[in-house]
Amino acid sequence: MFTGIIEALGSVAELQLRGGEWRMGVHSTDLDFADVILGDSISVNGVCLTVTKLGNAQFEVDVSNETMQHTTLHELKKGAKTNLEKALTPNKRLGGHIVSGHVDGVGELLALRPDGASIRMDFRAPKVLAKYIAQKGSICIDGTSLTVNTVNGATFSVNIIPHTQAETIIQDYKVGRKVNLEVDLIARYLERLMQGESAADEQQDPASKLTKSLLAQNGYI
Repeated sequence: MFTGIIEALGSVAELQLRGGEWRMGVHSTDLDFADVILGDSISVNGVCLTVTKLGNAQFEVDVSNETMQHTTLHELKKGAKTNLEKALTPNKRLGGHIVSGHVDGVGELLALRPDGASIRMDFRAPKVLAKYIAQKGSICIDGTSLTVNTVNGATFSVNIIPHTQAETIIQDYKVGRKVNLEVDLIARYLERLMQGESAADEQQDPASKLTKSLLAQNGYI
């Protein structure tokens, strides 16, 4: 588990296909490696990955083909900047929201514009994720915990404050950028819970089970 509060920036040292799987090396002079051991989880651009090798200000991870296909990691090149966060510990402040590091889909930056000292960014999410994105709710973009300002269909906006601009890879975003999205964990489990015993049925459409009338019957709206 993670908080969505980025601890350090890193850069891709290598990304190679080895024996049918991908090996990625990430270098960072900002990340505190003092308590990192083999087998630990580190979020790289919002993707939970397992440390398989440690070096001088660097770690390596194995990336499955599944992860490469369903995240933006396959677009990274040597030298590309990355957001990094070590796994949550019991004594760590939960400054963002609960993040699993399991990417739900890839979104796209549609527009960005100044908003005072902040930057307003509009993103388009995959249609299947739109129902989980709520105004003033939380969303994780490339590992960064952000508050949703507005929602219009599958499009949503967030404000990036100066601190977040300076401390994350968001500072380099340009229109058309593809990003890893993870929706709020509670929303996903609520949908599954509302299916009740029918959740065990095979070949059902989960989206058809969660309706406004069903939510109202159970006191959610």
